[in-house]
Amino acid sequence: MLEKIKAVSSYSINDIKKAKEFYSNTLGLEASEEMDGNVLNVNIGNGNKIWMYVKPDHEPATFTVLNFPVSDVEKTVGELNKVGIKFEQYGGDIKTDEKGIFHDNGFMIAWFKDPAGNVLSVVKDN
Repeated sequence: MLEKIKAVSSYSINDIKKAKEFYSNTLGLEASEEMDGNVLNVNIGNGNKIWMYVKPDHEPATFTVLNFPVSDVEKTVGELNKVGIKFEQYGGDIKTDEKGIFHDNGFMIAWFKDPAGNVLSVVKDN
């Protein structure tokens, strides 16, 4: 029934102006405010979108809400570092290297946060 419909994901933020600045200017994505400034519509490519909605009692998710598949994780991490993105450092089963990249048999992923504390990642696109 839904197999031919594009899905749209959404998650909460606490400040639409900071989110728009981050997603537009830092990450370079097309973002527009809608619904009287309560929703940020972010185009993530190929007609896919994310809706971010302002929630007064916002609490960031404790898991990754958005992954960006990239061909070269190390290069992308370096480019994002240059625009001020700081990558998370983890230990244990998901121990990251000094750059914040987790490696496992060719799989690579690096996590970072948006201004609302939501966890995003760049992940190796196979």
